[in-house]
Amino acid sequence: GGPRPLPGQEVSVKVLGALEDGGLVERDPRLIFVPGHGDVVQALELGVPTMQPGEVSFFLAAFPYAYGRPGSREPDVPPEAPLLFEVTLLEVRDGPDPQPLPPAVRLRLGSQRRERGNFHFARGDFAAALRSYRLSLRALDGPITAPPGPEEEEELREQRVKCLNNCAAAELKLGRAEEALVACEAALRISPDNGRALLRRGQLLAEQGRDAEAALVLRRALELDPANKVIHTELSRLAKRQSPPSST
Repeated sequence: GGPRPLPGQEVSVKVLGALEDGGLVERDPRLIFVPGHGDVVQALELGVPTMQPGEVSFFLAAFPYAYGRPGSREPDVPPEAPLLFEVTLLEVRDGPDPQPLPPAVRLRLGSQRRERGNFHFARGDFAAALRSYRLSLRALDGPITAPPGPEEEEELREQRVKCLNNCAAAELKLGRAEEALVACEAALRISPDNGRALLRRGQLLAEQGRDAEAALVLRRALELDPANKVIHTELSRLAKRQSPPSST
């Protein structure tokens, strides 16, 4: 018994997910998420808020509410497959974002949300991917109960940079070059020698016609990764643009 989850609250559920032939594709003894944040399939997003703690429910999910038209490699779900979920609502508590959490929990939340963003990105739902990446950053940047150790500090930085790079990729897919550039620059403030952010920033500056800045950034990227063909191509394209046409 007990009250149903309210908006913004975090839930813990035990989940089993099976295909129509009975093959088990999902088994999680304790999946933790906030309904509405896009971290889980739609069937769980919509179904779990109707449950009370301790309740066991079965949800038969048509493919749009499970793993979509493409299916999934991880877990292994065929295209357009309906799934039967058995869900036990274990616990409901206030959402994680505003409250201080141990660094390890922040890392787990950040990673879970970023992976969910990658899931949406792979399916071409770039707006949902961006939402998950932003939620991941919010989890990583939230208050902590104790200072992180050196390894946790490094992992928090790495995860932030990954997430900002993913934000930039999603913004580009949505046709928002200016926002993508902002995300690249935020990544480079944390990790000035991040090759992926340097390359994308160089490409974006070149697209804006800021050729001198672009060349500087791309040359730095090339120093870090001399064999990268994409950087060579970008730099030669810039050089062609800057050299005057030869008279024939």
